[in-house]
Amino acid sequence: MSKLSGIFTPHMVPLHADSSINEDELRRYIDWLIERGVHGLYPNGSTGEFTRFTAEERKRIIKIVCEQANGRVPVLAGAAEANVTETIRACETYAEYGARAVAIVSPFYYKLSSESVYAYFREIALNSPIDVTLYNIPMFASPIDVPTICRLSEFERVIGIKDSSGDMAFMLRMMSAIKPHRPDFVFLTGWDAVLVPMLLMGCDGGTNALSGVAPELTRSLYDLTRAGKVKEAMVLQMRLLELFDTMLYSADFPEGFRAAVQLRGIDLGNSRQPLSQPQQVDLASLSRVLQCTLADFGYVDQPVGGCRLKGGEMNRDQVAHIAQGVIDQLRDKGLL
Repeated sequence: MSKLSGIFTPHMVPLHADSSINEDELRRYIDWLIERGVHGLYPNGSTGEFTRFTAEERKRIIKIVCEQANGRVPVLAGAAEANVTETIRACETYAEYGARAVAIVSPFYYKLSSESVYAYFREIALNSPIDVTLYNIPMFASPIDVPTICRLSEFERVIGIKDSSGDMAFMLRMMSAIKPHRPDFVFLTGWDAVLVPMLLMGCDGGTNALSGVAPELTRSLYDLTRAGKVKEAMVLQMRLLELFDTMLYSADFPEGFRAAVQLRGIDLGNSRQPLSQPQQVDLASLSRVLQCTLADFGYVDQPVGGCRLKGGEMNRDQVAHIAQGVIDQLRDKGLL
C-alpha cells in the first residue's frame, strides 16, 4: 500500500435535531471535502467528537465514510475504545470496511507509565489486521514518549504517528530516532498552527481540523510547501493561523469549528454537548467574526450589515481585533 501523506481531514459528524446521525448530510460532507482536494479522511477523531458517540455509532460512522469515499481517498479511521480488547475488535471491523489504517490514542482517563503505554500498543500491534498509526495527544491522554515510540516502531504493523502536541522539537527528536531504521515511518502533525514548519522539517502531512472548514486553503498550503514556495506558504500559514486561533480559543472545542463548517453550507446541527444560554449568545457573536474572516478569503458572503469598523472595510488586522475582543469578553465572563 502507498505511504500515507498529505492532508487528512478530522471531520465532524452532522446530527439531526433529535441528536441522531444525519447520514445523508455526512455523505454530502465527505463528497464536499474530497471535491475540494483533501488527501484523506480521518473520522472518529477529537474534532469528530468520538467520545460523544456509542461504539456502534462509531462503527456506523466509519462504514459510511468508507462507503462514500469509495477508494477515492484513503480513510484513516479513529479506533480508540475503552480497552485493548474493544480497540482490537474495532481494528478488525474497520479493516473489513476498507479503511487504509487506524489511528489509536493511548489510554485516556488513567495516567499511565510509559511501560503501560508500550504494553497497550504492543498488544494491538500483535493482533491488529490493519496498519496502525499511534496518536499522541498529551492534553487528553497518556503521552507517548520518544523511547516508547522507538520501541513500537519495531513492529511492522505500526506505520506512523499522528502528533497533536504542536511541539516541533519533539517531532524532530522522533524523526532523528526513528527514520534511520524506519525510513517508511509516517509522521503526521495534528496542530494546524505549525503545519508549514512541520512539513519543512520532514512531516509527511497532517490531520488538520482547519481542513474541514477550508479544505481548499489547507490543500494549497500543502502544495505550496511541497513545491518549495516557502514564502507564499508562510504568508498563507499566517492567515490561516488567525482563523484557526479564532475557532480554537473563542469557544469550547470544537464548537468554533462547528460554527465555521456550518457557514460553509454543511448542516452539522447542534452538538450533543449542551450549551448554556450565555454560550449560545457568545457563539452567535463568534459566528459573525468567523463569517467576516471566511468572507475575507472569498468563501462566504459578509454578514448582514457587512464587516466594517468606523466606516471602513475590514482587513485582516481588524478581523483579528474583533476576534480578540470576543476572546476578551469570554475571558471576562470566566468562560476561558
